[in-house]
This record gives sequence, structure tokens and C-alpha cells, in this order.
Amino acid sequence: MKQVSNMANTSNGSLATLLILFTISAAINTALKDARFQLVNFSDNELRVSLSNVSLSDEGRYVCQLYSDPPQEAYANITVLVPPGNPIIESREDIVREGNETEITCTSMGSKPAATIRWMKGDKELQGKSKVEATYDRMFTVTSWLRFTVMREDDGVPVVCIVDHPAVKDFQTQKYLEVQYKPEVTIKVGFPQGLIREGENLELTCQAKGKPQPHQVNWVRVDDDVPSHAVITGSDLYIENLNKSYNGTYRCVASNSVGETYADYILYVRDALTTTPKPTTTTTTTISATTSPPDITQDAAPSTEAAAHDSQAGPEAQRLDHAVIGGVVAVVVFAMLCLLIVLGRYFARHKGTYFTHEAKGADDAADADTAIINAEGGHNNSDEKKEYYI
Repeated sequence: MKQVSNMANTSNGSLATLLILFTISAAINTALKDARFQLVNFSDNELRVSLSNVSLSDEGRYVCQLYSDPPQEAYANITVLVPPGNPIIESREDIVREGNETEITCTSMGSKPAATIRWMKGDKELQGKSKVEATYDRMFTVTSWLRFTVMREDDGVPVVCIVDHPAVKDFQTQKYLEVQYKPEVTIKVGFPQGLIREGENLELTCQAKGKPQPHQVNWVRVDDDVPSHAVITGSDLYIENLNKSYNGTYRCVASNSVGETYADYILYVRDALTTTPKPTTTTTTTISATTSPPDITQDAAPSTEAAAHDSQAGPEAQRLDHAVIGGVVAVVVFAMLCLLIVLGRYFARHKGTYFTHEAKGADDAADADTAIINAEGGHNNSDEKKEYYI
């Protein structure tokens, strides 16, 4: 319903006698005698009418004429808004394969003015191409195309066509994508966990997900045959009592109507663990130094250092080994210093022999030379004296 009101006042502010005519256009120039027009208010300063069940033919210019002296006129232009019908969304194909391009069309018909179409895929806005066509009844049809390449992540995501128009809000329709894609394959190790050694058992599970679901899952060994005693149950591979001859690449292959994919598992079997006693090493060191001159003897007291070392010990045992080794080295150095001191004292001694003579008749010699001559041969009879000088 569209309501139009116009007022006309005389110069002194009072409402004069009026002959009010409403015309749709100047060419028609006819009075409003349609039953859809109703008088809403008539007072000294206002005349208001209403129009119900508005149609596109009601659009035009309305004039209110006041027959006074001089005559007066007022105009009102009425624009009729026609909301679009329900948008129609269509796709070129209902099911799309991953990596292919798809096209979706959205159409908005019978609107005035022309509507605007926007696209959303999930929470992301996409740009489409639109075309506007005018119809015979002065209304418009808008068509928009959206093209994009689909991925497996698009499966189940809604594509929304949003129609913007002054006469309506939140006018939209949507279509959910259905995307087919090749299987996605992963290999899960059931046991053992960690390093794999000889004699252990191995269990591998192949997990394959695709659309449509994989119809075939196979286990193969690259460049060799699967061990003869290996057990394959569906997507599970079981090998018992492993040894190094089983080393290699084991491949799980899954396929559906779209294609085939695989995942690899590299098996490396290590030597089995062996239990051996922890070795223990004991080291005993005895150092002694002795010097014995003819009349002086000095002995160095013996020193003994013992240590035990465990090759499998942890950090505490290693620190103990270092302490023991350091003690042994200290004892060796101390003993060598003592030996050097004793040898030094021994070789520093000075041993000498000299004689004193009381030659007969030396006192009677006139000079020193005579005394020496008189003293010759006197050594044999003289007393021998020894003295040690340190």
C-alpha cells in the first residue's frame, strides 16, 4: 500500500475551497475515481488519501491542484517497487570430480528495478558474471553464472546465491556440492612401537578414505614378493618372527571409480637384543722408590690405588671412574717427585780424600822448596785421613 499526501495553504493560512484532482499523467488527465483510493484525513490543513493493492500501473506522477486566486499545484512522483520471485539455482552437473570445473547458475525474475546477485561458497565470497534483461512489462530478469574448480575439501560445502533488492532483504537460495575424489591412504602401525628387531611380530593397518569409498585395498612389496607366511586380512598386514630378509618397502594400494592412490611403509629390521653381564675392571697400581748410597739409605713408602669401572654404568659411575683415575695419577706424580728429590740429594753429595803430612826436618828447611824436597817419600808414612763434605 502506497500513501500519498499533499497540502495546499492560502496566503492567510486558512484552507480555501478546493477542487482536488489527482491525475496519473498529464496525458490522461483524469480524476481519481478508483475504488482503491480512500480518504484518510480531511482537515483545515491536510487532505490525505491512501491507495491499496498497488500495481505497476499505479506508477507515475500525481498532482494536487488548488483552485484559488492564483491557482496552486503540488506534485508527487510514485515509483512502484516489484520484488523478485524466488531465485532459481541450477548446476551443470550434480556430481563433480575433484580437479574439474563446475558451473552454477542463479536466476532472479520479475523484479523492478533489476536485482543484484552475489555468491558465497562456505564463508568465502566468489565473483560471478551477471546478465540483466528487460521484459515487456517493464520488469527485469537477472542471471548470474559462477565457475570454479572443485577440490575434495568442497564436498558438502554450500554454494549460496544471494539476491539484493530494495524491496526485500536476505533473499537467497543454496546448493550443496557433491565432489568425488580418489582415496586418501595412510598406514598405521599396530605393533611393535619404536625400533623393530629380529624375532618380533609386525602388524600394519591400511586406512583409505575416498568418495565413493574404495572398493579394493591391496598390499604389495615393492621390487619383491610379500613373505609367504604373511597374513593379509582386508586392510591389515601381519608378519610374525621378523628377520632382516623381510626388509623393504611395503605398499598399500586403494582404488575407487575416480582413481588409485597408495602409501608406502619402509621396514627395517635390526639385530635382536642380547643380555650380557656387565664387565668390571679393577686396576691396582704400586709405586716404590729406593736409593741406597754406601752409608745413606732412604725408602719411599709404597702407595696402592684400586678402582672399579662398569662399562654399563650411568653418569654417577662415570664420575667415580674419573675420580679414581685422577687419584692414581696424583699418586704417580707424587712418587716421581719424591724419587727426584732423593736422587738430587744423592748426586749433590761431594766425596773427597786428602792427606796431611808432618815431614821430618821440614821445620829446618830454609824455604818452601827445601821443605817439599825434604817431604818427598813422607806420604807413605803419614796417617791417612778421610773427610766427607756435604
